[in-house]
Amino acid sequence: MFIIKNNYYLYIENTKNIDLNFIKSRKKISIIYRNNNIQENIKNLRSFKKKCKVKGFKLYISNNIKLLRDCKADGLYLSSYNKKIYLNRNINLIGSAHSLKEINEKIKQGCTTIFLSRLFKTSYEDKKGHLGPIKFNLLAKKYRTRIIPLGGIRSSNLNKLNLISGNGLALLSEVKKKPAITSRLF
Repeated sequence: MFIIKNNYYLYIENTKNIDLNFIKSRKKISIIYRNNNIQENIKNLRSFKKKCKVKGFKLYISNNIKLLRDCKADGLYLSSYNKKIYLNRNINLIGSAHSLKEINEKIKQGCTTIFLSRLFKTSYEDKKGHLGPIKFNLLAKKYRTRIIPLGGIRSSNLNKLNLISGNGLALLSEVKKKPAITSRLF
C-alpha cells in the first residue's frame, strides 16, 4: 500500500534509528531529530545532515537553536510544550500541537507547518483520546497553516490515511518499532 502525500515527516531520536538507504530519494521527506535525553556527537549529526542533503531530505532539529546552527540543519521543530516565541524569518519553523489553543500558539510562534497529534488511538497509557479522520479534517480546514496528522499511524490503519485531506503525514513510533514501514510508504 502506498500513501500518496506531498510531505512525509519522520521523527528520530538518534541517527542510528533510521537507515536512509531504505528510503527512495525524494524531496518530500523531512527528518526531525528529537533527542531529549542524550545528544549525539555533533560530528555524527553533521555527517547525517550531509547524507540527508545527498538524498534530498530536510533535517529539522528539535527545540535547540544552537544545535541547529552547529549542524546547519534546514529548520527548527518546536514541541507542543515549547512556548518561546521565534519570529526569526531566517529559520524554517514547524511545530506540534494537541489542541486549538496550542495550534494558535504555534501560529504566533511563526510555524509554517503544525503537526496535530493524535489522529488515531495510541497505546500510551497517559494519553487518551484521538481525533479521527473527520474531526482532523474539520480542524485542518479552519487554518491557512499546513496541518499535518501525527499519532497512532500504524501499518494496520494506513488505508485510513487516504481519508485525510491534509498534504502530509508524520510518523513517530512506527519508525522506531518497524523501520521497514518507511520503505512501504515511499
